[in-house]
Amino acid sequence: MGLSLKKGQTISLRKKDAKTGLERVHLGLGWDPVPPQGFFARLFSSGDIDLDASCLMYDSNKTLKDTIYYGQLRSKDGSVTHSGDNLTGEGDGDDESIVVSLKNVPASIQYLAFTINSFRGQTFDQIENAFCRLVNLGNNEEVCRYTLTEKGSHTGVIMAVVYRTDGVWELKAIGAPCGGRRAIDISNDVVKFL
Repeated sequence: MGLSLKKGQTISLRKKDAKTGLERVHLGLGWDPVPPQGFFARLFSSGDIDLDASCLMYDSNKTLKDTIYYGQLRSKDGSVTHSGDNLTGEGDGDDESIVVSLKNVPASIQYLAFTINSFRGQTFDQIENAFCRLVNLGNNEEVCRYTLTEKGSHTGVIMAVVYRTDGVWELKAIGAPCGGRRAIDISNDVVKFL
């Protein structure tokens, strides 16, 4: 298991003992629905939570250039791909994932923001064990993990931002709650964390 990040913590994505950064990374997002409490709640609740992972790409002026999500599984430049929509959150491990070829992200892109939104409007009071983790696809090792512990009536979370500093990518754990059922709904909120 990789480094466990705290909210606001930043790490460099430079390879250990190397001058170059990671080339391909997998950002996995996972969650579990809170089990319904009481007989009638269990009887009438499907327990399914449809969260959607997204990647928003911004330039150095913090202008949104592309959005990768369940409706557009690949960035226009091909550097970012989405695994597809998980409608329930069932199963262990990553429920949705986004693969980024960092070396192929155009030089005009400065920030990659990773978000989770509740498409059906269920709140994060109904969700537990939400996390985001970064895996180096060069050796399939987990680099870091951020576990979201905050509950609330919000429908979206800005999980992390990956950004360039002097040509090297860095990751910052954000964990900021926001409203909005789709990534595009919170794109202006994201700008505050770039």
